[in-house]
Formats: sequence, C-alpha cells, structure tokens
Amino acid sequence: MSRINPDTQLEQWIDRYQNLIYSICFKLTNDYFDAQDLTQETFLSAYKNLAYFDGKNERAWLCTIASRKCLDYLKHSGRRQVPMEDQFWISCTSPRPQPEQTSVEEALRQELYSCCQKLKEPYRQVALDYFYHEYDAGEIAEKTGKNLKTIQTQIYRAKAMLRKFYRKEDLFDG
Repeated sequence: MSRINPDTQLEQWIDRYQNLIYSICFKLTNDYFDAQDLTQETFLSAYKNLAYFDGKNERAWLCTIASRKCLDYLKHSGRRQVPMEDQFWISCTSPRPQPEQTSVEEALRQELYSCCQKLKEPYRQVALDYFYHEYDAGEIAEKTGKNLKTIQTQIYRAKAMLRKFYRKEDLFDG
C-alpha cells in the first residue's frame, strides 16, 4: 500500500462508501439515528486502525467493521433501555394465554376447519394442510408428491374459495 495521508484516505472512503455503510447499519438496526451514529463510528474505527489495514479490499474491510459495530451495539442495546411503566406491566403478564383468548382461538380454528371441509378435493386437503395444520407449500408438495407450483396454485384457489365461504357466513350473521 502506498503511503497516503490518513485524512485523505478517510475522505476517500467516506465519499465512496458512506451510503453502503449507512445501508448496512440501517438494515441491522432498523433505526435512522442509530444507523447514522454507527456509520460515523465505523469510519472513526477504520481511521484509528488504518495502520492494521493491509490495503486489500477496502470495501470488505469497512463492511466488516460496520457489521461488527452494529452487532456489538445490538448486543448491548438491551441494557441501555429504561422500561416504561406500561412495558413493565406487560412484561409481568403470564406467558400463558387467557381463557377467553383460548376460547376465541379455538372457535376460530373450528370455523376454519369447517370451511375447509366444505371445499372439494384437491382443495380441501391443501386448505387443511396449509391453513389449519400450518404446513408450508414445500412441505405439502413433499408430502403429496405434487409439484410445488401446483400446490401454490391450489393454495391460492383454496384461499379464494374460503374467502367466499366467510363472506356468505357474514351475510347470514349480520
């Protein structure tokens, strides 16, 4: 690596990679302000450690620094948060569902099962597997030996048919 002024090197990196580094930081933190801060910290760290840079693949080196800065930040960010009163009480609630919630969920599952049973084959089984048993399309294709695209099409059509059943029932209830 030719001897270049560290200040000039930093300016060049910022000009070339600022948007890339910011996008990495934003993608990992999902916060505008944190991403801004971490982008600055990345370039500051690169500047401080310029003596250790071998001159090869500066983009990868900067991206690695940014990723590590973000991961460190995310590891320690939970410790910096001060819980608000609402958050405290929510965290104290039991992880078990309430009886009313369980009852409503069971009623909805029974209604879903009933509507799936009204469909004609092959849509009945695909709807039961996908919506009731919560298998993904790949698992259904593997289970049935059918092509994945066929299963995806059947799921799409079954969804449209179920939507019609639900609309009819809404008319009778209202």
